Formats: sequence, structure tokens, C-alpha cells
Amino acid sequence: MEHKLSEKWIKASIAGTIWAASEIVLGSFLHNLKVPFSGNILTAIGIIILISISYIWTDRGLFWRAGLICAVLKTMSPSAVIFGPMIAIIAESLLLELSVTMFGRTLAGYLIGSMLAMLWNLIQKVMNFIIFYGSNIIEVYTNLLKYAQKQLDIQTDIVWVPIIILFIVYALFGITAGIIGIKTGRKMQSQPASVLTALRSGPVSQVSSSTGHTFKYSVVWLFINVLLIIGSFILLNKTPWFIWSSLISVVIIIWSVRYKRALKQLSKPGFWIFFVIITLITAFALTDTAAGESLIDKGLLTGIQMNFRAVVIILGFSVLGTELYNPVVRNFFLKTSFRNLPLAIELSVESLPGFIASIPDFKSLVRNPVSIFYQVISHAEKRFSEIKNKGADNQRVFILTASIGEGKTTYAKKLIDLFRNKGTSVGGIISERVMMNSQTTGYDLVNIETGESAILLRHDGKCGSERIGRYTICKGGIERGNEILRSLASRKIQLIIIDEVGLLELQDKGWTESINQLMAESSVNLLITVRTDYVDAVIKKWDIRNAVTFDVRKTEYTDTAISILNNMSIGNHE
Repeated sequence: MEHKLSEKWIKASIAGTIWAASEIVLGSFLHNLKVPFSGNILTAIGIIILISISYIWTDRGLFWRAGLICAVLKTMSPSAVIFGPMIAIIAESLLLELSVTMFGRTLAGYLIGSMLAMLWNLIQKVMNFIIFYGSNIIEVYTNLLKYAQKQLDIQTDIVWVPIIILFIVYALFGITAGIIGIKTGRKMQSQPASVLTALRSGPVSQVSSSTGHTFKYSVVWLFINVLLIIGSFILLNKTPWFIWSSLISVVIIIWSVRYKRALKQLSKPGFWIFFVIITLITAFALTDTAAGESLIDKGLLTGIQMNFRAVVIILGFSVLGTELYNPVVRNFFLKTSFRNLPLAIELSVESLPGFIASIPDFKSLVRNPVSIFYQVISHAEKRFSEIKNKGADNQRVFILTASIGEGKTTYAKKLIDLFRNKGTSVGGIISERVMMNSQTTGYDLVNIETGESAILLRHDGKCGSERIGRYTICKGGIERGNEILRSLASRKIQLIIIDEVGLLELQDKGWTESINQLMAESSVNLLITVRTDYVDAVIKKWDIRNAVTFDVRKTEYTDTAISILNNMSIGNHE
């Protein structure tokens, strides 16, 4: 049966999309201008978005879901560097989620979570250096500070001083972001926005999920690349320098030929400048304390080895990222236990251009952050309302049709029995024919759930003066039927059946009021019986999109039941 996206995932999709939009728009601006601490600024924006939005949406687990969606959307930008940002976004959202779970949606919960999320930037930077350059980078760092301590004649150990200073700076940065998020959230509570003013009206660039060029993906190459990365590390640690330098150079050439992204990484001047700086610093730091060893053996060689390790990781993850764009690989991951994620991503891709258009320029954001974020989050609530009100798009309406006296009601009753045997909850009303001496004398209304009946139509005129055809209409039966249908709108009935929707309803009588209410509920599945002559008019009156129609004369009821069960939108799943 078709899987339906839960409200929690819809909200997470919207929050994650706003976060991703800020990464795409403001991230490009900050990185292109080489703004210091640009990563921290983007993290702060993500923190503000999550905290402020949690004041209007209090669902548990919203933060990590939003982070997951934002991380996936980051892959849609044709960049070779995807793993680092993805890990950072997911980790930051998890840390904020953890803090709020432990301390509640309180000042402490938000501020501690903001600090932890911001500090992750520092932790990841340190981890990246260690991963890229190995444990030698720690020795280089320690030796440099010891040299500075000796030259400046400082008596206390200063190894931890730079890290502590950075720790304080990052923590203050996180607290500031948390405070802005709290102020924005409180403003959302006290001044709910009814109308959103567009923040920017310029053209929006298309966001593409492609890598920007034609590329022949290969699952085989994905595994080959994994083996090449592992093999390169083994060579670096187990073989002499002339072997690992030669063989890893061959690997780099192979990657550069097959993957244009990898070649772009090597073509950046900054890459080679950093290569030379690391090598010279390593030579200086490690030979300063190594008496009796040659400069080449202990210093330059170690620096070159560290850089080869960094090249393997940078290019290796770049080529892996390229192969992971393979539709086969992406579809495999979409079939995992995160069953809501594919639907949420589809919704996010649909929403992304609109949210990109709502992201302000950086100057406006700096001048009045609370007001700007207030407007952006207002866009989130508006988008959520739009999605919820798209009931007709998510709702399933099934129509049984035939001419008068051709067995629509009998057919519907068979379906009801079959649905119940399958464990599907069914409710609604049936119009049961009343016979006397082989003649139809009227119709009774029957509550499908209870079997309770009420007089609906009679041919003898005892019901009143209002008529339909040769029958008079019993107002008590109409009122009872509408009561039954109204009660079902707020209950978790998987399929609601309304027998005989036709001329009365087209005249805004009969079950019209109840049908209007049920059509407005996005989670409701409806099965209605309609005479062939009225089908088009009924579809037009309620603007029923994608109605599934069954002619009871041509379709076996068992086949109809299977089709309905396969097409129903049932339940909200987490």
C-alpha cells in the first residue's frame, strides 16, 4: 500500500529545506569572498532556524530529521566536497537534539545545544587534520608551541592555550546564535505572521541534482576506489618512501583521468601552497629536536608523507562522492529503514526554489537578524499550511458506477465484507432498498459500522413534501446520515463509504455538507457510488483529482478491492 508522509517529516522537510537554502545562497557568498569563520556563520544560521522553528513546531525528533534532509540536499550542489559538510550538518542537528532532549525546550537546553553544535566545527577541524595528516600533525603542533614557548621564555605550558581560546570563541559564537534563535522563536509565538512578504524577487537559479557533466557511473569503480584508498594507506605505513610515492602517484593519475572533480582539486593553487607550507613546517618542527638525524630523513620526508596521506583522503572521498551520485546507489539507500526520507526529499526539492528566493542578502541579515529570521520562519509556517491543505492531491477517492438498479449497493456490501476480512477499518452509510411484493417502496439508511438503520426515502408520501423522483425524502434520515459521516471525519477510519451520491448532492442537498467536510480532510479515503449519468458532474463539483472509477458491471469486486487497497493512503507513519 502507498506510504504516506507524516506531519513530523513534512515539518522536518520544511526546516531542513530552509537550512539548505541558506547554505546554498549564503554559503556561496561567504566562501567566494573568503569571509573568516564562514563555516561558523552557516552553523549559526542553522542553529537559529532550528531553535526558532521549534517554538511553533514542538515535535520531538524534528532537529535530527531536519539535519538529515539538509545534509542530503547539500549533495545536490555539484561540489566535490560533500562528506565534510554532510557530517557537520548531521552532527550539529544531533547535538542540538540531544541537549533539548536532556534539558527540555528551556533556555539551558537551547544554549547548551547551540554551544555543542558550534563547537563541533572546532572538533571536526581538529579531527580532519589528524585524519588527513596522521598523528604526526600532533607532534608538529606540539613542537612548534614548545619552540615558541622557549623563544618567548614563557614558563607555563602553552600547548593547550590556542585550543582553549578557540573553544571560548566558538562557545560564545554558539551562545549568540542560540539567543537570536530564542528571540526569533518568541517573536513567532507573540506575533504569528499571517502574510509573508517576499524578501527577494530576483531570478532563482535552478538547483540540479546532477554532477554538472555527463559521467558513466560504475558500481564496480565504487568498490575499486575503496580498495585503492585502503591500499594507499597500507603502502604509506608499510613500505619505503620510493615505493609508496610511486604507486600512490599512479593512483592519483588514475583518479585524475577518470574523475574531473579530482583533477580540479589538484589544480587549485591553494592546495599546492598548503602542501609546501606543511612540508616545510614539518621539516622545521621535527628536525629541531632530532639531533643526529638528517633533515631529509626526519623532516622533509615526513612532511611529504603527510601530504600524500592528505591527497589520498581528499581525492579519495571526492571520487567516492562522484560514484555515490549513481542512481543505482542512491535508490538502494532510499529503500533502507528511513522509509519517510525519500518522500521528504521529494517535498524538499519541490520547496527548495521558493525558500532560496526567500533568503535575504547577507547585509540585511547582519543589520536585523531577528526580524529577517522571523520573516523566513513565517515562510515555513505558510508552506506547511499549503502542504496540509493539499488534501485533494493526497486523498484517494474511489467511485463505483452503474445505472439505476444494476447492483452498486450490493457490490459495495461485498467490498465491505472483504475489507473487514483484510483488517481494513470501514465506516459510512449504505442505502438499503426496501421491498414489498417484489416492488421497491423506498430506501433505508444503514450505518455500516453498527448496522443501525433509519428511514430515508418512501414512495407513499409519509416522509414529507420534499421529493426526489417518485420518493419523498425523510429529513430524519438525512440528518442521521450526516451525523454519521461528520463523526467519521475526526476518526481514524481507513475507508469511508457513501452510497448513492447523485442528484440531491448536485443540488447542494443530501450528503453535500458532509462530503465537503470529508473532502477537506487530507487523510480521508472515500468510496462513493454514483450513477453513470452523474459521474462527470460529481467529479467536477468537488474537483476530484485522480479519481479511480470502477464500473461494477465490468470489474470483479475482488479485483476492485485489491486495486483500492493498493491505492489507499493509509495512516501516518513515523
